Amino acid sequence: MTERSGQAGDATEGPVPTTPVCYRHPDRETYIRCTRCDRPICPECMRDASVGHQCPECVAEGRRSVRPARTAFGGGAAGRQGYVTKVLIALNVLVMLLSIASDRGGDAAAGGSGFGGLMGGSTPLTNWGAVLGQAMFPDGTVGGVAEGQWYRLVTAMFLHYGLVHLLLNMWALWVLGRTLEAVLGPLRFLALYLIAGLGGNVAVYLFSAPNQPAVGASTAIFGLFAAIFVIMRRLGRDISAIVPILVINLIFTFTVPGISVAGHLGGLVVGAMMALVLAYAPRMRRTVFQAAGGAILLVALIGLAVVRTAALLG
Repeated sequence: MTERSGQAGDATEGPVPTTPVCYRHPDRETYIRCTRCDRPICPECMRDASVGHQCPECVAEGRRSVRPARTAFGGGAAGRQGYVTKVLIALNVLVMLLSIASDRGGDAAAGGSGFGGLMGGSTPLTNWGAVLGQAMFPDGTVGGVAEGQWYRLVTAMFLHYGLVHLLLNMWALWVLGRTLEAVLGPLRFLALYLIAGLGGNVAVYLFSAPNQPAVGASTAIFGLFAAIFVIMRRLGRDISAIVPILVINLIFTFTVPGISVAGHLGGLVVGAMMALVLAYAPRMRRTVFQAAGGAILLVALIGLAVVRTAALLG
């Protein structure tokens, strides 16, 4: 009989198994693995995924490879939250409070001139920031856009003559702004608002009496009215409810004393032009086209203001 022999222990000895540890925290044992890279991760490093969990590095890599959501006009999806609309309203309210505080007489909020006193009176702050072509002030100084106070073309869209004036404009901004910001995105909506407001103020400078001041966000608001008409048409949505509101506002513009016709119509026209640029930009290089269109409108408005200044000083 033949006997076979071997070395003792060659079939029973082997490497001792070890417990896996988190690749980011070697002192923590874990049996959970990242579903993407298969590395062990501890509960602190786990990130919920559509299937299982992923490690922080794989989550970050996934975010870099996913394109951010965009609206139909190339804007960011963050516009659905209405942050820009809310900030604009807050800014207008803050400026209103500063305007009231600047009036030592205390009658600007509920009394004063304009529409039976309900529109409120002027304050030192509105006198400082209103659109004004050229006028002599009570202290004998001459001021206005023609005298180098170009800031008035911007500051006027954040000032109001009284609380009723403010509330009417802010209600319209709340209704129109959230819708437009959601479909355009925050940056495009902000550009539309500012360019429309500037367009209305430039129109006041061009067509109103040089010594007639004007303030109010309604220049930008009328631009939003025109823009929502253009944008909804571009999206193929029903605009039958928008037309009557726009008509009513135009009737008020021409019939109510103290309202700046030039400001409202200027904002309406420039807002429509900016909306056309945003809505009908070609998909290829859309952002470049939109930025260029906005820049052209801005340069044109500045050019008109320069021409008006030359005419007043000539």
